[in-house]
Amino acid sequence: MSLWGRFFAAMYDRTMAATEEAGLGERRDALLTGVHGAVIEIGAGTGVNLAHYPPAGIDELVLVEPEEPMARRLERRVEDSALPARVVLAPAEELPLPDASFDIAVSTLVLCTVKDQTRALAELRRVLKPGGTLLFLEHVRAEDPRTARWQDRLLPLWVRLGHGCHCNRATLDTIKASGFNVSEFERARLPKAPPIVRPMIVGAAARG
Repeated sequence: MSLWGRFFAAMYDRTMAATEEAGLGERRDALLTGVHGAVIEIGAGTGVNLAHYPPAGIDELVLVEPEEPMARRLERRVEDSALPARVVLAPAEELPLPDASFDIAVSTLVLCTVKDQTRALAELRRVLKPGGTLLFLEHVRAEDPRTARWQDRLLPLWVRLGHGCHCNRATLDTIKASGFNVSEFERARLPKAPPIVRPMIVGAAARG
């Protein structure tokens, strides 16, 4: 793990605090309301979502995180949580988990960063039960051509600053092409964020 990766993990919660308070936290609440059964979350990071899961109805919560500095902070939050959660250190592209074992998968601000988006979604589809649901909250490529051009231009810099974050991915198209039926989604704006990462999608997709 690079020095920047350790610094990024240490500063993540502080950096995102204004965005969370300006509305992202409420988005997380709305997305995770009613989550139940066996749940997997990829790229769980420092565990921000733990405070937004419902207090009852979850039988198992598997939090997958590929980077040790993030996972250490995640484990500390799990220890303080009453949820039936455990941490798995692994990339989203290689989930060490059985087929068809989860009712719900959660991805929040993760699919921008995975190395192989198609492979990560294939793994989520594999571990979801037939008819299982993927809940997503992701910043994506802008519909506005001018903003999209800036996303492309600034991508090399943003990938470095954002520790692997790609600001210009057409994530909704990839979800649809990966065997998921998008039942509902909303285009929104990530509050208190640079313009190139403001375009956001929030929704649900059923495993086809």
